[in-house]
Amino acid sequence: MNKFTPCLWFDSEAEEAVQFYASIFKNSKINSVSRYDKASAEVSGRPQGSVMAIGFELDGQAFLALNGGPMFTFTPAISFIANCQNQAEVDELWEKLSAGGEKESCGWLRDKYGVSWQIVPNVLEELLLDKDPAKAGRVMQALLKMTKLDIETLKQA
Repeated sequence: MNKFTPCLWFDSEAEEAVQFYASIFKNSKINSVSRYDKASAEVSGRPQGSVMAIGFELDGQAFLALNGGPMFTFTPAISFIANCQNQAEVDELWEKLSAGGEKESCGWLRDKYGVSWQIVPNVLEELLLDKDPAKAGRVMQALLKMTKLDIETLKQA
């Protein structure tokens, strides 16, 4: 069991979003689905029998998705970093997660539900922490010009 479980507050799209995420990330599964009963539906104003919460995992990381209504929305102040082994994985996650959303700068994107993601190659930290500060600076300058991160361009910097 993870010590921390992020909870994603959706208006009413939790089930759709969880299925979307589970289709993208390997080793993903839905662990539980709870529905609004009569009492909780009356208190929340949500339809009785509709999905209230879904416990799920993305590549072993536990999450909870909650259909809580429109009063809260996602912002880039919280994002999920997807660490990638290679450019093929960067490309795949970038395209799938950004479909219907927004591609932003420096490896950031917002998916169609408004959740912010950073699609980051594992080698980036090593390049940014290079012993040669000039090289690390060139890597940062290259990074700042990118939308989707390109490993070869970062290495050549």
